[in-house]
Amino acid sequence: MNASVLFYVQHLLGIGHMQRTFRIADAVAREGIGVTLVSGGEPPLGPLCTQSARIVQLAPIKARDATFKELVGPDGQPIDEKLQQARRNALLAAFKSARPDAVVIEAFPFGRRAFRFEIEALIKAARSRCPRPRILCSVRDIVVVPDDASRLREIVDRVRSDFDFVLVHGDPAFISLGASFSAVSEIADRLIYTGYIGDPDQAVGGDETVGANEVLVSVGGGAVGTALLSTALEARRRGCLASLTWRLLAGPNLPEPAFGTLADALPEDVVLERYRQEFPQMLRRCRVSVSQAGYNTILDILAAGARAVVVPFASERETEQQLRAERLAARGALEMIPEPLLTPTRLAKAVQRAIRRDPLTISVDTGGARRSARLIANIIRDPASVIGRTNGNFVSRSAGGIIGA
Repeated sequence: MNASVLFYVQHLLGIGHMQRTFRIADAVAREGIGVTLVSGGEPPLGPLCTQSARIVQLAPIKARDATFKELVGPDGQPIDEKLQQARRNALLAAFKSARPDAVVIEAFPFGRRAFRFEIEALIKAARSRCPRPRILCSVRDIVVVPDDASRLREIVDRVRSDFDFVLVHGDPAFISLGASFSAVSEIADRLIYTGYIGDPDQAVGGDETVGANEVLVSVGGGAVGTALLSTALEARRRGCLASLTWRLLAGPNLPEPAFGTLADALPEDVVLERYRQEFPQMLRRCRVSVSQAGYNTILDILAAGARAVVVPFASERETEQQLRAERLAARGALEMIPEPLLTPTRLAKAVQRAIRRDPLTISVDTGGARRSARLIANIIRDPASVIGRTNGNFVSRSAGGIIGA
């Protein structure tokens, strides 16, 4: 019987968590392993869906707004026990059908505590099945965790009791997990740094002239991009690089009223679109990029060597984008404006500084999708080759944990 992996991912506002998981799932499928991907957020509106996996869509739950304080179901109402039970049943049915050799849970226990009602049931089902599937945590380079002793202890205990490995999708030479998780030493033996999950295909096609010498403004999925788009538009109205075409990519999740407001007030030579599949190539051709500092966008900027201004999303306790942007700004790779300080004038000045920069190459490991797939395949097929192996071609140990080779 072919090996099988079940992925669980829950996104709340942006699309980064989902995009990263879908890329890993595709890479696992290319290893000849069956994949079931259970998604608990809103279905993607853009071309994100993997064609290599069986997709199980739970009744979607999202954050009502950028504060993340309230979760709502498909009807826009706060989630209740009935919805929780329906999702839990669907998730366990997917597990039973897939009979996976490994379960990969995105973010938990570092995040997604509000979904313990179904994640704990999945872990219990996995731990009680014989033979027991390997249970892996999949996490980005930076986590957002309160530096509270009881919360840190809860995460450490959960990792040590329930997870075989934590796959950290980053490059420790750039940002180690310890930069955002102070108790990292207590789980160092479970960590595997996979490298960043870059776009394995770097999509091609479309009009190869689009984006050339343009100001390219993008906001990822767009759910929290209104302020940056509006500020960029005002900077353009006031004359910033007015001789160039400005292209605003609003993202599939920007609310329709906000999109309409922007569309009604576009100056000449300003283009507003939802999405461009060839965005990575457009970054290579643009004069300057203006964006937030999400995981996928930063990887695309670095791969393109684009001159860039970033305004990291920083609502409530969100520190992930800020930390990533600060590291790159300190190395001279881009201009950064803290979100609370964003104004049209500051943005225009940052854009002018950015275009005067010589492009700077920052090398980070972006082979994480293929490496994650190889690691998962090896964990399933030959666990001894991963556990305790300190030399050879597959993994090696360092002070920061295991680093995939």
